Amino acid sequence: MPSHWNLPDFDDHEVIHLFSDRHTGLKGIIAIHSTHLGPAAGGVRFWKYADKQHGLIDALRLSRGMRFKNAMAGLPLGGGKAVLLAENDTEKTADFLAAYGREVESLGGRYVTAEDVGMSVADMVEIAKQTRHVSGLPVEGKGDAGGDPGPFTAYGVYLGVLAAIKQGLGRDSAKGVHVAIQGVGSVGGHLARRLAADGAKLTLADIHIDRCDALAGELGASCVSTGEILEIEADVVSPNALGAVLTEESIARLKAPVVAGGANNQLATPADGRRLHDRGIVYAPDYVINAGGIISVGLEYLGRGDREEVESRIEEIPARLVDIWATSKATDTPSADVADHMAQAKIGRG
Repeated sequence: MPSHWNLPDFDDHEVIHLFSDRHTGLKGIIAIHSTHLGPAAGGVRFWKYADKQHGLIDALRLSRGMRFKNAMAGLPLGGGKAVLLAENDTEKTADFLAAYGREVESLGGRYVTAEDVGMSVADMVEIAKQTRHVSGLPVEGKGDAGGDPGPFTAYGVYLGVLAAIKQGLGRDSAKGVHVAIQGVGSVGGHLARRLAADGAKLTLADIHIDRCDALAGELGASCVSTGEILEIEADVVSPNALGAVLTEESIARLKAPVVAGGANNQLATPADGRRLHDRGIVYAPDYVINAGGIISVGLEYLGRGDREEVESRIEEIPARLVDIWATSKATDTPSADVADHMAQAKIGRG
């Protein structure tokens, strides 16, 4: 039996496509979790993993999360994700991106790719030379949907953080609220600027220390190490970097009553949702709060909306979170589990 069938994160995925290109050094995985609602949509990330197995596990987890994210966002799209392995001698050349585009095209439209960690709008343009099953391309006209999904993700996360502040702290704005932001890249950086404009107190952390220091200087915030950020005394902890940061150990050390951020797969295991719930911490399920980016690229690919429509749909995220928290409280069920049950029902697995 293939070993990936025994991985804990294998969840009846429809397709696991492993590929390589000797000429360019391309090695990667496209994981399609479900096409029940439509073509499997999700970004491609270019990342250096400890080994290939970790890359496969990430693709499995991320594709499952995309299935839930697209379903909860009301998009007629399934869940998929691609991972390109950034090994020591790998260069993201035009030929490298073209080879990846051909892999996407070989799946005949079952998977739609877009920008994720380590990728850019310019990369999507190169990929689009080989396949039409790509989104997040440059905006052609004023008001059109498209382009970098990061700011749209950040907008949804910002609205979700405000909803979580209301839910967990009983406050109607972020003014004076202390938010600890882990990761200040495309999403975390935009989120920090929005919260700073609201008068929030910010503590930041990023693996790129210069980036953190520069943003802190711009916003009047402070920086701590990535190892400290989850443990500081704050009102809100906002994970916006890579996943699996909420573990049994880190949850035990949390001093914030609210966790709301844009990182995918924040929970290391399903049991960690219960751990947050048992501590009385308000948790915004990641694939609900961070759906802004896929709403943008999804509507762009489907040709069903302009920027106004994208923003209108993103503005539905807070109400979705409030419904989840209300059910969580009424049933004494972790918000992560409530969201999973809702998403499963939407894709016919409930």
